Amino acid sequence: MKDAMTQTPANLRHLLSDATTRLRAAGIESPQREARLLAAHAMGTDLAGLLRVDTLPPAVYAMFMQVLQRRLHHEPMAYITGHTGFWSLDLAVSPATLIPRADTETLVEAVLDHMPDRHAPLRALDIGTGTGCLLLAVLAEYPQATGTGTDINPDAARLAARNAARNGLSARCDMLCCNWADGVTGPFDLVLSNPPYIPHADLNGLMPEVVRHEPARALDGGADGLVAYRALAAILPGLLAPGGIAVLELGVGQDHSVPALMQDGGLQVLEIRPDLGGIGRTLVVKK
Repeated sequence: MKDAMTQTPANLRHLLSDATTRLRAAGIESPQREARLLAAHAMGTDLAGLLRVDTLPPAVYAMFMQVLQRRLHHEPMAYITGHTGFWSLDLAVSPATLIPRADTETLVEAVLDHMPDRHAPLRALDIGTGTGCLLLAVLAEYPQATGTGTDINPDAARLAARNAARNGLSARCDMLCCNWADGVTGPFDLVLSNPPYIPHADLNGLMPEVVRHEPARALDGGADGLVAYRALAAILPGLLAPGGIAVLELGVGQDHSVPALMQDGGLQVLEIRPDLGGIGRTLVVKK
């Protein structure tokens, strides 16, 4: 026999209370808020829209229970809803890419401080672009800038291209599938990268949302977490224009080792910028 709740409207308050309890038991942070976000997604509304609803129709109830089960298995909320916010953008996401984090916005802040002329016709390159978040955020802030994003994963490159169109930026950028910057011709005024930087042995210790669902290739930095930075140190001097800068994301505890690699490659360290948690998150170097 089918659950009667699937045949008649379901009381939203009771559903949210039950979902909150289940999410809390599964170890989900902020379970009450997450239950409300899932309900809003199932209804096709926002959190404010929940205030105008007392019951869920059977079809919406079924959708809510489906997405609740996904979240109980620690699938990230952004993969469930299919999008997330970054800087001033709304970005589509998929399991082909990492979900953009607020910490990564520190890189955009560093660009704005080091390149204060918002009308400069910058040429930018984003290596390992993923969703395109970094390149697209920079293009949104510099209306005369153009750019290229690269990713070794063709699904990620396609997603980044869709995000460029989604945010009205397609005319000023290309998204390419290639390894690092193979086949890309410089020079660039700005090079961005949020490379894989988690030491391989540490991957299984990450949150279940990350370990089970986000792409390992975008996380795995090799035995010491520095494989990608060695590659970047070798190619950045040939990519940067005179006076150009590279802005790189760092992992926890890498604010000494990565600057040393860049200096060994002939680059000058301009800044190591902490994120809101005080972790040295952003490295700025120049040729």
